[in-house]
Amino acid sequence: MRALRLKDWKSEPVLEEVPRPEPGPGEVLVQVGAAGACHSDLHLMHEFEPGSLPWSPPFTLGHENAGWVHTLGEGVTGLEVGQAVAVVGAWGCGTCAHCLAGLETYCERPDLAPVPGGGGGLGMDGGMADYLLVPAARHLVPLPDGLEVVDAAPLTDAALTPYHAVRRSLGKLGPGTTAVVIGVGGLGHLGLQVLKAVTATRVIAVDGRDSARAQASALGADLVLEPGPDTAERIREATGGRGADVVLDFVGSDETLATAAAAMRQLGDLTIVGIAGGTLPVSFFGLPYETSVQTTYWGNRSELVEVLDLAARGLLHAATTIYPLEEAVSAYDALAHGRIDGRAVIVPNDTFTP
Repeated sequence: MRALRLKDWKSEPVLEEVPRPEPGPGEVLVQVGAAGACHSDLHLMHEFEPGSLPWSPPFTLGHENAGWVHTLGEGVTGLEVGQAVAVVGAWGCGTCAHCLAGLETYCERPDLAPVPGGGGGLGMDGGMADYLLVPAARHLVPLPDGLEVVDAAPLTDAALTPYHAVRRSLGKLGPGTTAVVIGVGGLGHLGLQVLKAVTATRVIAVDGRDSARAQASALGADLVLEPGPDTAERIREATGGRGADVVLDFVGSDETLATAAAAMRQLGDLTIVGIAGGTLPVSFFGLPYETSVQTTYWGNRSELVEVLDLAARGLLHAATTIYPLEEAVSAYDALAHGRIDGRAVIVPNDTFTP
């Protein structure tokens, strides 16, 4: 079968032929219908050094995956061959307290996990291939009626990650509140949709690209701003001087974090989602009183079920550019140079083949 492999740190991926895996007991082989190209993959290719993560290449890229159940390993029940499924990306041990609570992103027994702190496309072979071996049936979510595989794949990260971030701040997003989305890109444009779908908050979107600001307006942002030295002041003016109750920073640079901190309301949440590597000085007088600052990582299986349901009902949709597997390297090049609005989605197979 074909697979897009990252052979080493600081290298470009290579499309090559590899053996098709056979599922063992408890495992499931998925025929991949779509795999999202994530900006974090670019960090894997270009920035990480040996030893910086608890796992290393070589592995097949692709951690946003959906497809069809192809082969069931011994003992697997509850799934049918040919069934359309989305893949939960984080693969924990399944036995620690966090995993038993459904929080496999925060597995506390990396020695028992298939790969410490990762999953398919993150240390183990992912979905930029004709087939994906999934180590346990609990990592698969059947697609609801009305949702196609190619639409579901990017939601497994690009929608799940902002959904998790929004969900943890739901108590601060009632009527009369304001949420700010910084960066209306692959994750941010879905974060904006999540806010509009599940909260009553007013949404302010901030992005430096004309196309992203136009997209934010089309998706229902109540106010769209271009970043600059007066962005935080304009957010305060728009909120009667109070500031934002929740800021979701999908960039995470020094500049965006400084804007977020300056725009916060007392008792607000500042959630750092983007991994641009910026830092935020925190001191007693550095932020409004009782501002909470947190990072989040991905989301869990039950949240993915909710995300897919929202998408099937037409409340979430990823803007996508479709590429065949043969053009996956070109997709990453376009992503690296800012030529993609929304998500790039790689399609190894467009129909199920028994």
